[in-house]
Amino acid sequence: MSNPTDFNEELDGYKKIDQYNAEYVSRIADHYTDILESLGEDPNREGLLKTPERVAKALQFLTHGYNINAAEVLRSAMFEEDYSQMVVVKDIEVYSMCEHHMLPFFGKAHIAYIPNGHIVGLSKIPRVVDVFARRLQVQERLTNEIRDCIQETLNPAGVAVVIECKHMCMAMRGVQKQNSVTTTSAFTGAFQNDVTRSEFLRLITASLD
Repeated sequence: MSNPTDFNEELDGYKKIDQYNAEYVSRIADHYTDILESLGEDPNREGLLKTPERVAKALQFLTHGYNINAAEVLRSAMFEEDYSQMVVVKDIEVYSMCEHHMLPFFGKAHIAYIPNGHIVGLSKIPRVVDVFARRLQVQERLTNEIRDCIQETLNPAGVAVVIECKHMCMAMRGVQKQNSVTTTSAFTGAFQNDVTRSEFLRLITASLD
């Protein structure tokens, strides 16, 4: 985004940076003023005066993944290492927006790869999840994009991705099934082998307690 306004906040040791393009905020806010009127609301009443601007900024944050190159995120922390066993990062929080209704879906991602000469900083795996999740998505494509990015960038012996999410388009509208969970998976290389895949699935369901 050009000419962004930055808002920085320290949170649990990480710096949060929200970038807002003033032109986009204005354009989106204007549309939401019309939407509020179309819904029968008064956009000039006290509680709604800043709502169009807030929504515009929220949407920019929730879709800021379009402006980030996930492969560059991985390449920024790649290291040569003679390690060839499974690396698993599980219970990664996922928050995304369904592209069909622009309602949230959220849950957890479990990711593994088997290094083939290179490892990556562990924090970069959740970061890649965020890059693709912060776009208008469907869960199936999100799963494949994460898998493909890790496979193509690290060139590991295999990648495994499992995502479990609840979809507000199912819980709040449509069939209104509040407790349903959607699970998607994608595998490459060694994880297409039944034994390796079973080990991964066992590890992501195991408790350390």
